[in-house]
Amino acid sequence: MGVFDELKARGLIAQMTNEEKIRELLNHGKIKFYIGFDPTADSLHVGHFVQIMVMTHMQKAGHVPIALFGGGTGMVGDPSGKTDMRKMLTKETIDHNISCFQKQMSRLIDFSQGKAIMANNGDWLLNLNYIDFIREVGVHFSVNRMLAAECYKQRLERGLSFFELNYMLMQSYDFLELNKRYDCVMELGGDDQWSNIIGGVELLRRKEGKEVYGMTFTLLTTSEGKKMGKTEKGAVWLDPEKTSPFDFYQYWRNVDDADVIRCMKILTFLPLEEIEELAKLEGSELNRAKEILAFEVTKLIHGEQEAQKAQDAARALFSGGVDNENMPTVEISGALFADGEAGVLDVLQAAKLIPSKREGRGLVQQGGISIDDRKVEDPSERISIAAFEKGYIMAKKGKKVHLKIKLN
Repeated sequence: MGVFDELKARGLIAQMTNEEKIRELLNHGKIKFYIGFDPTADSLHVGHFVQIMVMTHMQKAGHVPIALFGGGTGMVGDPSGKTDMRKMLTKETIDHNISCFQKQMSRLIDFSQGKAIMANNGDWLLNLNYIDFIREVGVHFSVNRMLAAECYKQRLERGLSFFELNYMLMQSYDFLELNKRYDCVMELGGDDQWSNIIGGVELLRRKEGKEVYGMTFTLLTTSEGKKMGKTEKGAVWLDPEKTSPFDFYQYWRNVDDADVIRCMKILTFLPLEEIEELAKLEGSELNRAKEILAFEVTKLIHGEQEAQKAQDAARALFSGGVDNENMPTVEISGALFADGEAGVLDVLQAAKLIPSKREGRGLVQQGGISIDDRKVEDPSERISIAAFEKGYIMAKKGKKVHLKIKLN
């Protein structure tokens, strides 16, 4: 099976500019393609992981990925899917975020011996002469067509700045520059990038008379169409300091039954035949498929050893045991127990298990909080420092969130 057919069978492909030509190029050719990553944070998240999986499939088939980091476009920010303008980042923050992205990407993509390329669009965007740019690039864009694009529609309701309107031109110019520098002939991206990708394809056709190609892949969403990769704590990050391997594993272990097989196809390299067999599981048997999904995705991001630790800890917890060594752990200040005890909501808030006492009270009233396997029934309950005699207490929120709390 060629890589195009593999991507399609896994449900990764959304839209293409020329399906017949792209199938031929991917299944039988060797091309350079690029995917852009705007450094809006200091870690990649699970949304980026879909793009990385596509890059890896393509690289294994002999194609050369170009990971383009937005040292220039990050100074503006992509308005796609946003109701408000993104917060403007400083150049220093952007450079730091790019260095974090590059380290993470190097663990997932093989950049040795020219097998993949890292590029930074700040190299050509930051020193552009504005008049030259709008004469060379802007003349090829219709504002009417741009405003009709999906990536701008939401922003138009709240007010789209001229600042953001430039983003499509900048991303299109990236394709032009990468074609000149590396003979890059295809841009890939999430389906929310379709309008921006079309802009680059059209710019190269009009300005250089070249046929290049664009393809988008499906966004990571649930069966109900909601974006995946968010928890009560925020985004699910690839950085273990921001999302622990245990929490990362638990996120995938707890996906809805309707989403497990789709996630397996998109986020693992398990053979499709094996996934189809797992798709036959029903009811409680689906938990086996969820464990496999969680283990495989965690192994890809954090390594097999961390994946095994996370799986062992999860199994111990949910079988009634305790895996202290691999449990998610947080330390809180002993000063909280100045009188030898502290309010249970103060302890949980200090441990960041609840965002506010108001929410904590609601959870207690619903029977959703336990301390050391004892359900907390009164929001005003106080915890004695003696409860930490064994070195920690175990807190549980709902059925799935467990936390070991220690004093420092």
